[in-house]
Amino acid sequence: MTCNVGTVDRILRIVVGLGLVIWALAGGPMWAWIGLAPLITGAIGWCPVYFPFGLSTCKPKDSQAAQG
Repeated sequence: MTCNVGTVDRILRIVVGLGLVIWALAGGPMWAWIGLAPLITGAIGWCPVYFPFGLSTCKPKDSQAAQG
């Protein structure tokens, strides 16, 4: 699995995911457990929904090689 979730995207997923899971643990609605999805995808850096569409929020490797 190639990384398809960039740094900003990962941070947002983890923050939103944690918020929803904490809400669920604190007695929030059952649907708040959906926060596990962004939390896990943010943690591993790969999103299965991006994959079939060829989407990626990671920086292209060519631009990293040119800068380094």
